Amino acid sequence: MSSDLSVQAIAEEVVRDMVERHTAALGKYESGFGDCLQRLDQENFSARLWQKDPALWKSGPDHETIIAHSLGWLTVAETMQSHIAELSAFADEIRNAGFEFAVVLGLGGSSLGAEVLSRTFGKQDGYPQLYVLDSTVPTAVRHLEQKITMGNTLFAVSSKSSTTTEPQMFQRFFHDRVKRVKGDAASENFIAITDPESPLTKEAAHSHFRRVWPNLPDIGGRYSALSYFGLVPFALMGGDVKTLLDRAAQAAQACGSPVENKDNPGARLGAALGALANAGRNKLTLVTPASLSSLALWIEQLIAESLGKEGKGIVPVAGEPLGPPEVYGDDRVFVYLHTAPETNGDIAAKLSALEAAGHPVLRHILRGPLDLGQEFFLWEFATAIAGALLGVDPFDQPDVQESKDNTKRLLAEYAQNSALPQQKLIVAEESLRVFGDPETCDTLRRGGSSLQAIVNAHLSRLHPGDYFAITPYIEALSNYDSLLQQIRETVRDAKKVATTIGYGPRCLHSTGQLHKGGPDSGVFLQITSEDINDIEVPGEKFSFGVLKQAQALGDFEALSKRHRRVVRIDLGRDVEKGLRRVLSLVKEAVSQSNAAVAGVQK
Repeated sequence: MSSDLSVQAIAEEVVRDMVERHTAALGKYESGFGDCLQRLDQENFSARLWQKDPALWKSGPDHETIIAHSLGWLTVAETMQSHIAELSAFADEIRNAGFEFAVVLGLGGSSLGAEVLSRTFGKQDGYPQLYVLDSTVPTAVRHLEQKITMGNTLFAVSSKSSTTTEPQMFQRFFHDRVKRVKGDAASENFIAITDPESPLTKEAAHSHFRRVWPNLPDIGGRYSALSYFGLVPFALMGGDVKTLLDRAAQAAQACGSPVENKDNPGARLGAALGALANAGRNKLTLVTPASLSSLALWIEQLIAESLGKEGKGIVPVAGEPLGPPEVYGDDRVFVYLHTAPETNGDIAAKLSALEAAGHPVLRHILRGPLDLGQEFFLWEFATAIAGALLGVDPFDQPDVQESKDNTKRLLAEYAQNSALPQQKLIVAEESLRVFGDPETCDTLRRGGSSLQAIVNAHLSRLHPGDYFAITPYIEALSNYDSLLQQIRETVRDAKKVATTIGYGPRCLHSTGQLHKGGPDSGVFLQITSEDINDIEVPGEKFSFGVLKQAQALGDFEALSKRHRRVVRIDLGRDVEKGLRRVLSLVKEAVSQSNAAVAGVQK
């Protein structure tokens, strides 16, 4: 770390602020928190973490190899500071070349950091408008196509391994579209961000991409926001890369090995998360203003994919509206993140009420949006700590690959049969159809075979300590999202369980690991729809609509194989009408359940 006195002074300020704000309200869990800090002291954890010791988490050659090649994020801020001028020069090159738009083509960790920065900072004067495409839903692809001008758009194919299906298909589609405008010069509109020896590196060189950015190979996707995966897009949109990295470096110094764990903000946050989770408070509810909502999505992926395995995990809850204390179970911890100028009396009042009711509430104020650099590092460090306290390897993702493999197999079947396999139909009424595995079909039909009875039966499988996960494979439009929020809030209020929404296919590379590898406490509602205006993928026998459907079916298979409580509702051709119908069914299910409880109490 730098020994510069000004940086040291800032780092000390960061320590004081973070320590106070992250662990101000542990209440009766203070003792467990202290025990976790003591364990970190006894194991010399922080020093060994900076020494990149795999034995902190797991033994055995497989784990040790994965961990040893996954800790580059510890020093990435310092490493990337030497590339600031290079990033700035490239951003100027793109701007001077007349590009009006830049689009990141990726999924999961390879694109979510860029998504956070894009949504937080917005369009910068004189620089391209930055978009991120991480959805295979045909309408999402089409709407992006309509927003940009092909000849004046730079596409960043963003993939660590370059073997992920979605970025490959995005690249194929948009290269074909640009080629229609620019002919053989189409590749000058493409860059690649990938590992140095990946197939994409070779393909990009062969196809004469404008630039290849070889990322540090010892950084996993969800830990890569401060690497080229986040910084190249941020530079392209005119972001202040230097200050972002300076803030990250300050946080790294505040978490450095000379700092005692009691004063180390990353260690304290990790110890708090671990202590609370081990005490049953394993639903990490992230509260943010709208300006930082995308940060909650990034934390959601980091926590879910890092810690949800071996039947353990912390369930991150992003975007769930705050309610009164009586709608929550005793499995919650709330973290409030906001920037210093922002004040929200309603949120503050609700959090105070939750705190008074005994719920842990951790508060953290950012100095401004550029503190995202600080937050990226802090949460990565804390997650590494929490993984050790939970007894899991936070750097592998053993259950993610299965859904990918299922998707590829289903696409191969489609290429051979011109159709995807059919699931077991539980019930169909009007435009809605409900599907499940045979065991689920038999279970849910015991209380009746109508659509309402099936919804009632599925929601009745929610118990205290569970969470309700909605995974919609539809475009993330505001009108759809509003209805989904109403569905989750209705279930939360009635069942007192945590609720999540994870749009597919993003959720496969985010919360998907937790869903399959974490505790069997999830009740899942997968939502799909028919694609009226599908889009063909150049050079493939399948369309984006078929790919999306294969992804949903592949993930459903992985959940069903583990006997997770899951059904799929297909909305038909009218998505909004279908969602309104689902909302009505859920409200009626809650009403009937409440009436039944009231009858028993009488």
